[in-house]
Amino acid sequence: MICICIAHKNYDQCRRILKREECAELRLDLLDLTKGQVKRLFMMPAKTIATCREGKFSDNDRMALLEMAVLSGASYLDIELEMPDRMKESLIKLAKENACKVIISYHDFDLTPSLPELRSIIKKCREAGADIVKIACQIVKASDVANLLSLYTVEKNIISFGMGLDGLITRIAAPLMGAEFTYASADKDNKTGPGQVTGKELRSFYRILGYEK
Repeated sequence: MICICIAHKNYDQCRRILKREECAELRLDLLDLTKGQVKRLFMMPAKTIATCREGKFSDNDRMALLEMAVLSGASYLDIELEMPDRMKESLIKLAKENACKVIISYHDFDLTPSLPELRSIIKKCREAGADIVKIACQIVKASDVANLLSLYTVEKNIISFGMGLDGLITRIAAPLMGAEFTYASADKDNKTGPGQVTGKELRSFYRILGYEK
């Protein structure tokens, strides 16, 4: 399954994407939506991931937006491993009470940690309450690709991929190796991560490989 990341869109554009896609991530920190609009978008039939990264909003405002998303029907809640414990624990409790899967994510925009370090990070995410662990790291050398993909042979319920141009193969391979989904942008101008390709481009890769995702 491909998850389309929605950023820098207005409410009507978000609705159109959710109507045509099976799964989408709403990057609330990269969208300018009212609380009512957030509620209505997460009530739509598509599978939705609620994500609000640190930076634009205060912790209290982030909490309020993510809580509203969960209560409105978000399928997944994505929170960072580094999120303050009080916020993390409260949001995870709410998600589990509302049949919303918890994705705990780890990002490293500089490098890919060693394989033992990656497995230690995954363990920390699980101990924190993750249903799914997301690992996204910058590819610096070829062995980084091998390490990120090798995680699928020893771990379950993970989404592991590399960022940057050299990480493309990991984005394509993720769902073929067991990830619940992989990420793609809605269009070329609104990517949410280095090396991310559009949903259209990703689908063309799968057609070439003989898969339909």
